[in-house]
Amino acid sequence: QLQASGGGLVQAGGSLRLSCVGSGFRFDSYATLWFRQAPGKEREGVSCIGNEGGHTQYAESVKARFTISRDNAKNTVYLQMNGLKFEDTAIYYCAAAADPFRTDHCNFNDVDYWGKGTLVTVSS
Repeated sequence: QLQASGGGLVQAGGSLRLSCVGSGFRFDSYATLWFRQAPGKEREGVSCIGNEGGHTQYAESVKARFTISRDNAKNTVYLQMNGLKFEDTAIYYCAAAADPFRTDHCNFNDVDYWGKGTLVTVSS
């Protein structure tokens, strides 16, 4: 199970930090990911992080503004979002992908668990 939180309403240029807590599986053997879906648009991968946190990926649209991190002791992945833009408005979903060989890599094509989303609304 994955439980995301931290969404809300923020003005353009502001910041939010999303959190996602995993339970019921060995969190440190999973890559963790953030996706988002804006109204009328397809879901897109935003960022992902390997099981040890050494490898990260970002969508071009969020590079240099968003930072993903994880704390395996707390079974939690974070997404720090700075410089928010109106086009960042979306429902944000966290996800997890099994990495049984603990390669510390991630990609947006492999997802085993999805969490319920948290809504981020950026006012212009």
